[in-house]
Amino acid sequence: MSPVQPLLDRLAEIGADPPGITREAFGPGENAAMALMAETARGLGLSCTVDAAANLTMRWAGSDPGAPPILIGSHLDSVVQGGNFDGAAGVVAGLAAVAALQAEGFRPRAPIEVVALRCEEAVWFGLGLIGSRGLLGRLPAGALDLPHARGGRSLRDCIAACGGDPARLGPPLRDPKRIGAYLELHIEQAPQLVEAGQPVAICLANPGNVRHPHIRITGEDAHTGLPHRFRHDAALAGADLALALERLWLDEEAARRPMAVTIGRFHTLAERHAMTVVPGAFELSLDLRAYDPAHLAALEAKLQGIVGAVAARRGVAIDLGPRSAAAPGAMDAAIMAELAAAASQRGLSPPRLNSPGSHDANNFAAAGVPTGMLLIRNRNGSHNPREAMETDDLLAGIGLLTLWLAHRAG
Repeated sequence: MSPVQPLLDRLAEIGADPPGITREAFGPGENAAMALMAETARGLGLSCTVDAAANLTMRWAGSDPGAPPILIGSHLDSVVQGGNFDGAAGVVAGLAAVAALQAEGFRPRAPIEVVALRCEEAVWFGLGLIGSRGLLGRLPAGALDLPHARGGRSLRDCIAACGGDPARLGPPLRDPKRIGAYLELHIEQAPQLVEAGQPVAICLANPGNVRHPHIRITGEDAHTGLPHRFRHDAALAGADLALALERLWLDEEAARRPMAVTIGRFHTLAERHAMTVVPGAFELSLDLRAYDPAHLAALEAKLQGIVGAVAARRGVAIDLGPRSAAAPGAMDAAIMAELAAAASQRGLSPPRLNSPGSHDANNFAAAGVPTGMLLIRNRNGSHNPREAMETDDLLAGIGLLTLWLAHRAG
């Protein structure tokens, strides 16, 4: 029997946090989900190991132990009160595909590994994709000192507490050249498949991003009666910055250069703001993303120009603060063709779409591992309690994954 629905139901119980799901990275929720996946994998005869980044690898040995393994993976953490499927559906799909192949009597030549990667969501440390970054030697300097959003424990201590070895992090834990391929199944994060009336899509690329979680604008507190020409209004500078970034976005989209701008935090300071004070301080966050490395670099240069212009016009100082970045992830052409062939065998015609989100697949692609993604229809996006993936759509994706694995690992 397919483990899909029982696993999804048990995951929902683990993460229950009405009205949604919370599986805190390196916390009880993610740890319990990891334990559930390991228990299921052992029931399928897979061996389970935890690496120095505390990622879980569930391995089905192949007949050729020297063959580069085929990896299927995603993550098990969630945002606070998110949905049950973002990330987790991909890990469940990997185990379900293994179960399906075993039921057919298939014996892989190359090892198949289902990987559950730690802390994909940036909400927990202000840095996302931590498990795959650690695995592939892509953690930025200082990352191990980042504090957890709940309690402030360092990433270093969190990894150690979950069975990892942070002292070994830095160089890649595995040679990317010795990984045969990586494929990630993930719910779609925009309603493109709902619009297309299709259960599954083949991903073309994931965006990379540049993030500034703590932008600070410093102007001058003043009386609300102060004439406009004397003001150094930090709040209006923040508004100018936000609207200028939206104009940039619309201009780029009109030129058929897809990108996105997100300002998640946008506020005066709670200890200072008042109805009768011109705000002298303002804070915001910025996520800037695009699908091509050169485009992302050009956008970052334009950001600097916008910041300088707004600061000069409003008479304020704008400090972008800490910066993090993730490389864009273009999917492998051969894998996309193989997935299309598998879809044809199943009577499906999946569209090829960009994913609006960055994923662990980005790091595998950036490290030179042949990488692919399947996107599953999901009506209400992700990072909210209303994620609406249908199990039948997931099963359609698992069917393609199973055929692809038989081809790649056979």
